[in-house]
Amino acid sequence: MINRRFAPWSLLWGLALLWVGSEAFGSQETLQVPGLKEPVEILRDAWGISHIYAKNESDLFFAQGFNAARDRLFQLELWRRQATGTVAEILGRRELERDIGTRLHKFRGDLSQELNHYHPRGEAIVTAFVNGINAYVAQTEQNPDLLPLEFELLGIKPGRWTPEVVISRHQGLLSNVTSELRYGRAVAMLGAEQVKELSWFRPGSPVLTLDPAIDGSLLSDEILDRYRAFRRSIEFEPEDIVASHRGEESLSRLARAVPSELELWNDGEAIGSNNWVVSGARTLSGYPFMANDPHRAQQAPSLRYWVHLVAPGWNVIGGGEPALPGISIGHNEYGAWGLTVFGQDNEDLYVYDTNPSNPNQYRYLGGWEEMKVVRDTIRVKGESPVTVDLKTTRHGPVLYEDTEHHKAYALRAAWMDIGSAPYLASLRMDQAQSWQEFRDACSYSRIPSENMIWADIDKNIGYQAVGVSPIRPNWSGLVPVPGDGRYEWDGYLPIKALPHVVNPEKGYFATANNFMVPDGYPYLDALHYTWGDEMRGARVDELMRSSRRFTLTDMMAFQHDELSIPARSLVPMLRDLEVSAEVKMARDRLLEWDNILDKDSVAASIYVSWERRVRSNVAEIMVPEKARELIPRLNFKRVIDWLSAPDGRFGKDPVRGRDGLLARSLTEAIEDLKERLGTDPGRWRYGQEKFKHAIIRHPLSGAVSSEIRSRLDVGPAARGGYGATLNSTGYGDNQTSGASFRIIVDTSNWDHSVGTNAPGQAGDPDSPHYRDLFELWAKGKYFPIFYSREKIESVAEETLKLQPGS
Repeated sequence: MINRRFAPWSLLWGLALLWVGSEAFGSQETLQVPGLKEPVEILRDAWGISHIYAKNESDLFFAQGFNAARDRLFQLELWRRQATGTVAEILGRRELERDIGTRLHKFRGDLSQELNHYHPRGEAIVTAFVNGINAYVAQTEQNPDLLPLEFELLGIKPGRWTPEVVISRHQGLLSNVTSELRYGRAVAMLGAEQVKELSWFRPGSPVLTLDPAIDGSLLSDEILDRYRAFRRSIEFEPEDIVASHRGEESLSRLARAVPSELELWNDGEAIGSNNWVVSGARTLSGYPFMANDPHRAQQAPSLRYWVHLVAPGWNVIGGGEPALPGISIGHNEYGAWGLTVFGQDNEDLYVYDTNPSNPNQYRYLGGWEEMKVVRDTIRVKGESPVTVDLKTTRHGPVLYEDTEHHKAYALRAAWMDIGSAPYLASLRMDQAQSWQEFRDACSYSRIPSENMIWADIDKNIGYQAVGVSPIRPNWSGLVPVPGDGRYEWDGYLPIKALPHVVNPEKGYFATANNFMVPDGYPYLDALHYTWGDEMRGARVDELMRSSRRFTLTDMMAFQHDELSIPARSLVPMLRDLEVSAEVKMARDRLLEWDNILDKDSVAASIYVSWERRVRSNVAEIMVPEKARELIPRLNFKRVIDWLSAPDGRFGKDPVRGRDGLLARSLTEAIEDLKERLGTDPGRWRYGQEKFKHAIIRHPLSGAVSSEIRSRLDVGPAARGGYGATLNSTGYGDNQTSGASFRIIVDTSNWDHSVGTNAPGQAGDPDSPHYRDLFELWAKGKYFPIFYSREKIESVAEETLKLQPGS
């Protein structure tokens, strides 16, 4: 029998909110909404989470779409324009390359087959969801006052959705083709062995040598310009804003301080997520916990969006992306699940010889093949429509043509095949009633490649890697290859053949984008070779190996753990070094420090400043200057290894040279701190606006007046941690990536689950729920995620009743 009692603190929290909720519960509204079959009720709780109660599946997803548009309409409009390649229509010629790239990468297969991959009734579900969005758009057409501020700033109106918008791949965690081109260029410049040494490939030692048919000197960065345009975030300029709200000068660098998902993906140490499941044998309640904190770009509004969906056959709560039906991380009545990036090399860059007399023909198996050409027209603000030819080979879209050298470059991407829209396969997971059903649902999840974890009320815990995995029988996939027919995929690895575990003996299973391939794994030719760093994964294991029986409070503390494993390796190297008196003070602070990057710590400031200098100075030694653009960041483990066992690159006396680098780096770090924070070390605390902080930028932030910007941006708040701590706050001063959404689920009592979401649930800057969760998040606190109707009503602030209309 499951124990449904609350821990005392949760009970007090619920009672404390009862008065607030009961009074706010009287706020009721009824809307007539054409398209519904039966009435739907939506309860919004004190934290802005909507709990949607419908009498049938179609109305449930219609209402999810309607409610997402009500909360996040401008975010949805940006998604729609990116997905349809219609950004130039509102921002002009500078976005033409984006729109061309989007249309090049458009899914052009059978739409019904595509939608029904994600769920047996996928087409009906997605159609209902889209109809719900459009129903709210129709309301704004009748009442423009419903439009949030951003539409006024840009002078635009929202457009209508189609199912094709939902299945767009533009925001997927993809993009290993960008590192493939960088590796190819680096190999051409430095040679394969030196590139291997400067990287950390696993498992094994992959072949990086370029095929003799590839002219490495022709591998230019511009080859992927259209691909990057398709994947990058939209950046607004003052001329996009109506004159009365326009910034005096371009501040677009502010907006660019928020990295795109493409930029995060290319910086392997900046991406990250943590998740774990803990067996009931390791918890005080005797039932499993599931904890997840996916790390993505910090946005206003946030990428993730909490919602609770209830209808016959559905009772699921958690977070997803507002543009998608269903929930990707959360729980139902039977189990809870979460995800982190597993990673997969599902893209390849093909290089073709083209026919000098006909550039639309490319060499394949000794003959000439014709490219397929689709003519398309793109509307451009302030200009006549532009006609473009979109070309594809048998492998995929042609990204670049070098007519001078008779070359063409095309992308082969597994994610352009059926069933590869990001996260939509979660629809099947949302209804899983057991580990086996969950694992079956996982077998439909092709993009992104994830570490999926599960914990259920029957006390099972499990792990299944998911993702589409091309089998490359004769090359590593790490560098471009000729498209002449000698390098072809041999199908895909079945998803269930990827690494998986059920009820591990150690009583927990955790992932943190770290190396997840067990010894003896038989399908190495279907895996990738580049993984996230091991620091966070190692720290989770340390915490989980405790003999304690864990509580929900422990799970919260673990998600916010800020101990730096690299510091434990690097700081002892400072002992006994010859340094000046001023630097000795800083060194002694570090030697006495607990290695925790607390926001109030002075030692944390000294350490992070020093670590940055160390990494930069080591890179100057290890990476030839001509290659630093191609190898912008060295793997941290590699850096620590070189420092632990220095070789001749540190000088004739490597140990002395290493020690000199460490001492010089600390001297430079102190000078950096004095310039940044002043000469008084007492003012050098880590968490502050001049050092580690969080300001969450709105997409329009860099283009509007300062008065409007203050309404759009959220923060600052002091932060701790950095990119290698479990509380991953990135390596920059401003936390532009990391966890905004967090969830911890107690399977003994669904009402005893907690979460975060920064800055808030709403996308409208004028909504009370736009920034109301930011302070909780910044302080490392959580709000309860209530699941039972009784608890939800106790904290409800609004009831919206949707009635079928005509």
